[in-house]
Amino acid sequence: MFVFREWVDAGGLLSYGPSITGLFARVADFVDRLARGAKAADLPVEQPTRFQLVLNLKTAKALGLEIPPTLLARADEVIE
Repeated sequence: MFVFREWVDAGGLLSYGPSITGLFARVADFVDRLARGAKAADLPVEQPTRFQLVLNLKTAKALGLEIPPTLLARADEVIE
């Protein structure tokens, strides 16, 4: 199990976590604010609000695992 979906794209079984590209977009916003003169102490602390469940059925098949239908139904994306 991985935090970022990119590992599942590379062959991992499943991931549950925020989008790494979304996190980098937020970081870019903070860097922009700091470059414009904002104080780091004045910036808000943020955490991701959207998490994705991604399953890789090719990897599950290679490992001999059967993914329950309820888990497949809850997945945001299934890689076949």
